[in-house]
Amino acid sequence: MQVMVELSLYPLVNAYIPPIQQFIDRLNSYPGLTVTTCSTSTQVTGDYSEVMTILGKEMQRTHEEVGQAIFVAKFLNFDAMQERKNTDD
Repeated sequence: MQVMVELSLYPLVNAYIPPIQQFIDRLNSYPGLTVTTCSTSTQVTGDYSEVMTILGKEMQRTHEEVGQAIFVAKFLNFDAMQERKNTDD
């Protein structure tokens, strides 16, 4: 099963851009993920369990390195979304 996660990170520090960039760079280092970065969020697509494992690991790392940070996420069943798109065409 494929999942798409739309994720925004808000580090509660003055220099907030470096932690965001580091998080995105780490996500891009995983070959099993498709990562698309927009101006206010990042979309991560891949195998459901792999995505969830990686996000858990990398979110924990961000909290350990930054301290306080807020993650806002939306989770979509990407398989169902693709099926619906194909039937609408």
